[in-house]
Amino acid sequence: MFIIKYRKIFVIISAVLVSLSIASIVLFGLNFGIDFKGGSLLEVEYLNSRPEQTIVEEAIKPLAIGEVLIQPIGENGFSIKTRDITEQERSQIMTTLGSDATEKSFTSIGPSVGAELARKSIISFILVSLGIIFWIAFSFRKVSKPVSSFKYGFIAIIALIHDVTISAGVFALLGYLTGAEVDTLFVVAILTVLGLSVSDTIVVFDRIRENIRVGHFKTFEETVGRSLDQVYTRSIATSSTVILALLALVFFGPASTRVFSIMLTAGMFFGTYSSIFLASPLLVLVNNSQKK
Repeated sequence: MFIIKYRKIFVIISAVLVSLSIASIVLFGLNFGIDFKGGSLLEVEYLNSRPEQTIVEEAIKPLAIGEVLIQPIGENGFSIKTRDITEQERSQIMTTLGSDATEKSFTSIGPSVGAELARKSIISFILVSLGIIFWIAFSFRKVSKPVSSFKYGFIAIIALIHDVTISAGVFALLGYLTGAEVDTLFVVAILTVLGLSVSDTIVVFDRIRENIRVGHFKTFEETVGRSLDQVYTRSIATSSTVILALLALVFFGPASTRVFSIMLTAGMFFGTYSSIFLASPLLVLVNNSQKK
């Protein structure tokens, strides 16, 4: 009952976290990669030892091809992201890198392709959200009192928005500090966070549903509080094991998936928080507001 007793404090904490995340997105912005804004991606690999990243950056800078993002990949390679470059400019880059560097791949994406990807990403998010609302409403149709089954769905979406906003805020800060870019992996991470978060919320809501059916507790507030007491230890333990695995990927995994792993770690952590400390308290607040 501790969580429900201090529900307003936890809701305020969530509001503060979301506000800070929105501030991070507004101040730092999301650093969109070539997948969204268009550009060129050149991947090279060195036959012998890879030079220092700063040496490569200094070598490419005089070519005057605009902003260049260089990231290490694999054991001896670099990914070089630039604006859309010509064949001649690509040849100049390879010449500058030296004979020890070999081209692994070269990809060019136009702005129209990036705009289409952004549109499809937004549509995916909307469709997933609508599907969650109607699925939860259908699943909880037999416990529409004292809180409507549709409100379970909408509260789950509020929790999802909470998780996605905070994850995006963390990513905006990462982009500012490390140059991390929004690419297709970012979209995959966001959709994965949606799935992880809603599954945790459903576990809590399902226990509330079962306790409402049994009717062991006198009030809805007590039902929600006791339900949380029954499941929060398991939810935290389950999430912790996943987070530990993701942290292993963050620290020991390949550089190409590090940002993706950080996003999932943040999403899993705040998804667990919202399921226990936000979604359930909001159910009680909605029920209390209906009585007034």
